Amino acid sequence: MKTIVIIGGSKGIGNAIVETLVDSHKVINISRSVPEQTHSNLTHFNCDILSDELPEISAMDALVYCPGSINLKPIARLSLEDFRDDFEINVVGAVKAIQKYLNVLKKSERPSVLLFSTVASKLGMPYHASIATAKSGVEGLVKSLGAELAPTLRINAIAPTVTDTQLASKLLRNDKMIENIKDRHPLKKFLNPKEVADMAEFLLSDKASSISGQIFEMDCGIVTFKI
Repeated sequence: MKTIVIIGGSKGIGNAIVETLVDSHKVINISRSVPEQTHSNLTHFNCDILSDELPEISAMDALVYCPGSINLKPIARLSLEDFRDDFEINVVGAVKAIQKYLNVLKKSERPSVLLFSTVASKLGMPYHASIATAKSGVEGLVKSLGAELAPTLRINAIAPTVTDTQLASKLLRNDKMIENIKDRHPLKKFLNPKEVADMAEFLLSDKASSISGQIFEMDCGIVTFKI
C-alpha cells in the first residue's frame, strides 16, 4: 500500500483524488479544512501551505499539490499583488512542498510528484493573464525537475479545462453560463472532478512509470481543436 500525501485535499479536485485513492492507499491530507469523508486510511493535518510549517512525515511514495486560484480580470484591473498572490499559491507553495518532502520521497522505491496547471497556459484566453502566468511557472517547474530529478523521481502535471468545483462556481453559476462553457469545447462538455482524479491516479501509479516531465491537457478538445 502506497502512502500518498495530498496538499489541498479537502475540496474540489483534491478531494476527488482523496476519494479515488483512499480505499487502496494510505492518504495523508494537508489543508486548511478537514475533508468531509472519514476513512481508516486517511490522516489529516490542518495547515496553511503559505504561512505554516508543513508537518513532518517520515515516509511517502507520492506528493500531490492541488491548491490553485481562478483570478479572472482584465489586465488593467490586475494589480501587482494579484500576480504575486497567484504565483505564491500556485508556484511557491508547490516549491515549498517539494523542497520539504524531497528527501523523504527519495527514500521510496518509485516516488512521484503531481502538480496542476491549466489549459489557459497553452491557449490564450482573455482575463487570464495572472493565472496563466502562474500556471506557466508550474509547467516550467515540472519540465525542469523532470530532468533534474530523473531517474530517481517522476514529476508531471495535469492541465484541466473548466472543472465543476467550488473554485469554478462563478463560471458555472447559471444555465446560460453552463451552456456557453459547453459550447466553447468541441466535446460539448466540461470536466467533473472524478475525471481529473482518475487521471491523477494513473499518473501516480506504476502504469505511468515511464512518464515524467509532462503536462497532460484535459481540455475537452478546446486546445486540440482551437489552435
